[in-house]
Amino acid sequence: MTKPAADVTPNTWSFLRDPMIKPTGFREYDARWKYPEEINLPGMTALGLGLGTQMHRRGIAPVIAVGNDYRDYSLAIKNALILGLMQAGIQVKDIGPALSPMAYFAQFHLDAPAVAMVTASHNPNGWTGVKMGFERPLTHGPDEMGELKDIVLNGEGETRDGGSYEFVDGVKEAYLDDLVGDFKMTRPLKVVCATGNGTASAFAPELFKRIGVEIVPSHNALDYTFPNYNPNPEAMEMLHDMAASVKASGADLALGFDGDGDRCGVVDDEGEEIFADKVGVIMARDLSKLYPNSTFVADVKSTGLFAADPELQKNGVTADYWKTGHSHMKRRVKEIGALAGFEKSGHYFLAEPVGRGYDCGMRVAVEICKLMDRNPDQSMSDLRRALPTTWSTPTMSPHCADEEKYDVLARLVDKLVAKHDAGENFAGQPIKEVVTVNGARVILENGSWGLVRASSNTPNLVVVCESATSEDEMRTIFAELDAVIRTEPSVGEYDQKI
Repeated sequence: MTKPAADVTPNTWSFLRDPMIKPTGFREYDARWKYPEEINLPGMTALGLGLGTQMHRRGIAPVIAVGNDYRDYSLAIKNALILGLMQAGIQVKDIGPALSPMAYFAQFHLDAPAVAMVTASHNPNGWTGVKMGFERPLTHGPDEMGELKDIVLNGEGETRDGGSYEFVDGVKEAYLDDLVGDFKMTRPLKVVCATGNGTASAFAPELFKRIGVEIVPSHNALDYTFPNYNPNPEAMEMLHDMAASVKASGADLALGFDGDGDRCGVVDDEGEEIFADKVGVIMARDLSKLYPNSTFVADVKSTGLFAADPELQKNGVTADYWKTGHSHMKRRVKEIGALAGFEKSGHYFLAEPVGRGYDCGMRVAVEICKLMDRNPDQSMSDLRRALPTTWSTPTMSPHCADEEKYDVLARLVDKLVAKHDAGENFAGQPIKEVVTVNGARVILENGSWGLVRASSNTPNLVVVCESATSEDEMRTIFAELDAVIRTEPSVGEYDQKI
């Protein structure tokens, strides 16, 4: 394989002939580039050849399920990727337009050992990427991504005989059947179905109708220009729109999905936007009644209620705080046999016997409807208000260059661990522990906490704080954490403040 050329740029002769791949597109747990500024179609073919070569090196049977989201350029990119996979001797099973979780499902449905899903996830148009994995339901983590990056950028892809192509029809229908099973609502439920004109528009309305839910449509027409907003249920623009639809229609709740359908956002019947970690606690309360003594994984940005909530404690729940990122979370849920994992970004990982362990916004939607069915006398706002009150900051991102952020973070972690080891107080409280699986989460004796970690995708640190007692304590925790962060002169200003 030809090594990607450093001097290839768009709108040149070489751009149509030679692979162009910006190295920074290989992230911790998926690959993302601006297209065509950072990767071209020959670059995608080189990626496919590299992925196929990686499969052979790891002894993975040479069969892969491949899908693409609904963006107008995703089909061309998928075809370029498929060309490289076939050059590597891989048998490609093309499932057509899909959600990421439909592609993950296809691994099980088609008994395919590998998957590659062409999607930019929730990034706006102009981005592309690939989510890929070998060991279902897992996707590539840092080790696999690093190995793939080296194969591709060093020109180590190997061509082999045996490559083939097959278009497999019917996977969408099988995926919906798997989600629905024999479940039907027994209470009336009216749901705002918000898809932001993205790929989930081809799935969610049909899914809700099949389980007996009345839907209020919200931007359910497929339109790859995203004429209203970029579908991302973590973004306030989409959440505010969902809230307005609830208030206008009198719906029981709103469920919203991102561009590739692996995340789900929730707004309750009063138009309150419930952040995903709190939705996770509501779901964990319900699931732990059905499955007592379960273990739940939460990412380090999530609320401390997974460990501190009296209802979860009563049901014998064990909370495990782990690294942020869908690949990290999937792997941890599988490793420790957790019932589910919950990530503040809205990725939920529901394992057997509830789901298959991968992040699926459609599965979450079905399980929330089941939860409402099991609690016919309660509204979503009742369930929200039943949670203990906490005060939390938004996710804040002070600038720190990609080349420096991990070294900066390592020094910050050392400083925060030293405070704990020295028995120092933090925001007027003793430090119970410092969790260092992903940055430093400083947990106080009363359950309040502050986190600093490095962003996996952008040149930033990530800072989140939560108090179990008051807004004043939350602000004090942030001030103390920020004082430590300010000992590093290369850390810039925050994108937002509390």
